[in-house]
Amino acid sequence: MARSFTSIASARPEGDTCNNPWEMPALLHKLNYTYAEYLGFEASSNVKHEFLDGQIYAMAGGTPEHAALAAAVITLLGPQLLGGECRPYNSDLRVRTPTGLTTYPDVTVICGPREIDGADPLAVTNPTLIVEVLSRSTEEYDSGDKFEHYKTFPSLHEYVLVSHHERSIEVRSRGEDGWRTTVVHEGADVALSIGARLDVRELYDAAAEPSR
Repeated sequence: MARSFTSIASARPEGDTCNNPWEMPALLHKLNYTYAEYLGFEASSNVKHEFLDGQIYAMAGGTPEHAALAAAVITLLGPQLLGGECRPYNSDLRVRTPTGLTTYPDVTVICGPREIDGADPLAVTNPTLIVEVLSRSTEEYDSGDKFEHYKTFPSLHEYVLVSHHERSIEVRSRGEDGWRTTVVHEGADVALSIGARLDVRELYDAAAEPSR
């Protein structure tokens, strides 16, 4: 899901009024928010937001192509995980990293029972695999800073980046000697630690617009 890099605190000029009924006017001009304020804001909002270091960032809706790719990942992984200990979740699931980033990955897989954040009953803290579908506006963030936050999850085994401009996926896997990166192109597939495989051609074909 795309992130708008303008925090709510700086989204409007000083003195501007709140035109969206779900926004909390009392929080509008604050420079720093508590996590409790973020949760209250999120509960009353129809738009998802990230939280980090006292700032709240709007997450803009993705394109239909972005949504189709994220859905295709779940479509392909779901049947392979059925009956096992791992379960896929879509971007409605909130995660909170040990570094304090709270966000909504495009796809999250959790193996075993969910572990819930102590301050946020709707945020999980033990993802096994995270998938982000890249876009022009988020590619640098998803590949860089966001990964730095994600890899602080002790439970995270793999981080998968799905390209938006070519048929390829990048898989970052945690090993005893650190993280290693594998890039897989059309015509190949990759075995994941969750006991499933992702075939690049199948993934992009599943997300393709049906022909008339």
